[in-house]
Order: sequence, then structure tokens, then C-alpha cells
Amino acid sequence: MYHHVSTAPGMITVSPEHFAAQMAWLAKAGYRTVGGAQLAAWFAGEPLPEKSVVLTFDDGYLDNWVHAYPVLKAHGQTALCFLVTSWPGEGPPRAHAGSGGALPPLLDHHAGEAAIDIGETDRAILRWSEIEAMRASGTFEFHSHTHSHVRWDKVAANPQEKRAWLARDLLDSRATLRARFGVASDHLCWPQGYYDDDYVSAAAQAGFRHLYTCEVGPNYRHARAHEAGSGATSEPRSISRLEVRDRPVSWLASRLWVHTRPALSRAYLRIKR
Repeated sequence: MYHHVSTAPGMITVSPEHFAAQMAWLAKAGYRTVGGAQLAAWFAGEPLPEKSVVLTFDDGYLDNWVHAYPVLKAHGQTALCFLVTSWPGEGPPRAHAGSGGALPPLLDHHAGEAAIDIGETDRAILRWSEIEAMRASGTFEFHSHTHSHVRWDKVAANPQEKRAWLARDLLDSRATLRARFGVASDHLCWPQGYYDDDYVSAAAQAGFRHLYTCEVGPNYRHARAHEAGSGATSEPRSISRLEVRDRPVSWLASRLWVHTRPALSRAYLRIKR
């Protein structure tokens, strides 16, 4: 799990130098990046090469185009980007690190949040033209991170209002992606990693089957069930991810070594907790 790859340091940000080194190491070590459809097929029982990895980016920040995209393209690697579908704007593609020309200014995470809050999303977020270029190259695929990124459990007056607004938010996100790409996937990433039974139920009703969390740990092929108010039900699959830090390659290599060994991963996480 990545958010920012940027020269503007701050929280949930990896420097371009560390990101480039991490991607070069993955390629040299024989890791193969796979997409959402391949991951879903693996959960359904299809095989994957032993050294398979899914790279994900949350929110759709401009720096994903400026710094992450050219590195991934150079290595023939792919990634999933989870878009807040009301945030991207129009306009021509801006320069990226592989295109030459002056690069656009990049905001740190807090400054980007402030820009989004006052409606200046273009300063922090991808444009649709950049999204389309990333998608056309086969380097990035785009999925839902809701339409508004609002935590409805925090702002709704009551549970009924929460469920209604959440359902509308998810449907608007899918409709936006379908209008832009002709298809809306069944992969969804939770804003701030938060979900509860209402969130899972709304996601299932909207057509989402693969739900990406901020939880760390092994992923298994068998489905995970959530306890709903009406009893145990089989729900969409929750997917754990590893938040990648702004650290050297050795840090990423050690974490992959641990978390690709389920028993060791569980023991490591118990100790950390």
C-alpha cells in the first residue's frame, strides 16, 4: 500500500529515490506485479507465480503520475490506484519525471488535504487525462475509493442516514468509473481503512466483492465472513495490505520475507500488538 511518491516529504510518503530502488529490487528479485483480475482469480483457485505482488495506491495523488508512473513503466510493472471519483478534474496531462520539462509542484499530505478541502483538488490530485494515459499504457488500473472519501459513520445523524448516504456514495463512484471507462470493477478500498457491518453490506449491494483494508497480515483463499445483524453471512472478501514506508530496500525485503510466511507473519503481528 502506497499513497504518495513525492519530493514533498511527510506522512504516508515514499521518496522517489526509495520508490525507484524498491521497484528495481522487486524486478531483480524476480517478483511479478499482478492486477485486480489476477488477484481475484487467485482467490477463486487459479494459480499465480510464487513471487507475485499487488501494488496499490490510495486516493489518486498527482505525484503518482509524476514519480510512480514513469518508474513502474520503465520496469514493466503494474499497480492498482483507488480513486476518490469526485476529485479528479479536467485539463491536459502535466509533465512527469520521464517526460522532460518542468514538473508540477507537489504538495505534502497535509497541504494536499487542505487544498482538497477548499475545492482546489487539481493541485493535489490526478486529472482524468493523466488517469487515461496511465490506464492506456497498461501500467495502472483504477478502482473505487468511494466518490467523496467521507466517513459517513462520523457525520450521519443516525444509522439510517449513514446507510443511505453510504449507499449513494458507492453507487456514484461506480457510475463515474463506468461512465469514464465503460466498466466499473468490483474492487473497493475503504477510506481511512474503516468499515463496519453497514459498510460491508452497502458494498455488497453496490456490487463490490474485493474490499481493501489497512490491516496487515496474510491473505487466504477461503472467504472471510462478517457477522451481520441478521446472522452470519458470506460477505465480500477483505484484503490485507502492507503499508510501505519511506525506507531502504532492505526494509521492504524483510517485510515481504515475514509476511509471505503465514505462521511467521501471525507471530510477528502478535508480538507487535
